[in-house]
Amino acid sequence: MLPTFDPRDTEAGLRILEDITSNAGHIQEQVLEEILTKNASTDYLKGFLDGHSDKGLFKNKVPVVDYEDIKIYIDRIALDGEPSRILTNESITELLKSSGTSGGKQKWIPKTAEEGERRAYFSCLLATVQNRYLQGLNDGKVLLFVLINPDIHTPGGLVLRTTSESEIKNRKDRYPQFILCEDTDQSLYSQLLCGLVQRDAIASVGTYFASGLLRVIKFFEEHWQEMSSNIRTGQMSDWITDPNCKRAVSLILNKQMPELADSIDIVCHEKSWEGIIKKIWPRTKYVLAIITGSMAQYIPALEFYTGGLPVVSPVYGSSEAFFGINMKPLCSPYDVSYTFIPNMAYYEFLPIDNHQDPNCTNRKDAHLKDHIVDLANVKIGQHYELLVTTFTGLYRYRMGDILLVTGFHNSTPQFKFIQRTNVVLSIHTDKTTEQDLQKAVAIAMQILEPLGFFLLDYSSYADTSSIPGHYVLFWELQLRSNDDIPELDQVKMEKCCSLVEQSLDQKYKMLRNQSISTIGPLEIRVVKQGTFNVLMDFYVSQGTSLNQYKTPKNIKSEKAIEILDSRVVGKFYSREVPNQDS
Repeated sequence: MLPTFDPRDTEAGLRILEDITSNAGHIQEQVLEEILTKNASTDYLKGFLDGHSDKGLFKNKVPVVDYEDIKIYIDRIALDGEPSRILTNESITELLKSSGTSGGKQKWIPKTAEEGERRAYFSCLLATVQNRYLQGLNDGKVLLFVLINPDIHTPGGLVLRTTSESEIKNRKDRYPQFILCEDTDQSLYSQLLCGLVQRDAIASVGTYFASGLLRVIKFFEEHWQEMSSNIRTGQMSDWITDPNCKRAVSLILNKQMPELADSIDIVCHEKSWEGIIKKIWPRTKYVLAIITGSMAQYIPALEFYTGGLPVVSPVYGSSEAFFGINMKPLCSPYDVSYTFIPNMAYYEFLPIDNHQDPNCTNRKDAHLKDHIVDLANVKIGQHYELLVTTFTGLYRYRMGDILLVTGFHNSTPQFKFIQRTNVVLSIHTDKTTEQDLQKAVAIAMQILEPLGFFLLDYSSYADTSSIPGHYVLFWELQLRSNDDIPELDQVKMEKCCSLVEQSLDQKYKMLRNQSISTIGPLEIRVVKQGTFNVLMDFYVSQGTSLNQYKTPKNIKSEKAIEILDSRVVGKFYSREVPNQDS
């Protein structure tokens, strides 16, 4: 049983956090015992445990799996309507779909009513931490931008939603002023308009992911004059026809407000939009968005637009489970670590050598379980791949996330999210990971940053249409002055290409240095401003949730590559062969 407390009672919540983080090892064993007692009779576990709930037998017999291994069981429930007891003795009430943009394929993860209660408990613990450390957070309103898709039902009769949609739709009491609209543009326009009318009441601004907040800013940049006109006249634009949007806005925009419109015009007419969030919402104290993992690339852009406001990355969670809370929410965005909450699920960890490519681990190795360590026995400074066992039917499931142990809160480890295990780029025998590419791009951008540029977004693909194949990076650049991008200096851009190559690993540099090169010179294609919004729109049109959208760093869709290529304004190649000695 999870301990109960009033989320408004910060001291009670902190006492619970101190208790559970001081007994992490014991609580984890209790969680595993509870999961096995409840689910040992399921079809899946019976195949390994023969109905027994012994923890030692579980650790010895149950294999390490990934999504493809259990997809057949989930499909039987989702598509064929078979009972939940195939995987769990809790009744599956809905399926949570992953974005499908980071790993390439969308996953359907079971969720139960009991799991909803666990996540509500987690949210109460998070509120406790935020109330303790984010002074003034409750002195005004939270402007949280959330976009939803229509519910989809599987042939087996289960509703299919994203994690954020499930949270919103199942807990409407937490979001009393939420605008439930399935038209992205109408919803975002209405949310921004309501936020502008109440600009002096907003204490924090946020989205689920950092990339989403940049999308909001770009949308605002395109529509602020129309919104200002709406506020001036007290009338909403005619193209907003969704009844939920009209109803929500009418409760707030019910008179002419020319002075408010004038104040918005003054801010938005400034040449540079640096600090625009702080200027538009002057009482804002915090910006809330996940900025770890692949989202870290957006930190410079967020720092530009937020005007020095603290950017808080609150949680580490996923469709599979909620894992950890940032216990130091005001730390630097680059130093975020998450303290795992030990009573949410059972956690195990596969050690990864700090110099090892995580993709080198044989994902079907029968001896993987011989190397697993539990939550209480991870070591500071060591990298691990996360495995999770849940009440909802995932057992020793590979999350595909690489974590670094940075410390402990009491007896509970704190982890920094490093990367996903998926390879981003591959030609011949080279395999470049997302983390390697992100680091290389950041180093190359040091050439352009003194000129007033920052990188809004990027992606890549392996172009094998010619021999030898080569890596192509798409970059969308932004000037801090908000001016149009001038003609780019060819020498500096070629230097950027060379720096990316020089920053990749020795395997890449060796293949580039061979007498008959098996990889050609790296190419950077600079695209028009707004290109990655167009790319996002494409993926959303294919069923990806805008709340959970992450720009894919390895483009495989031919249509997506066509979209990017159609907006290229400059192509540059590396003119130097990378030095293998550095």
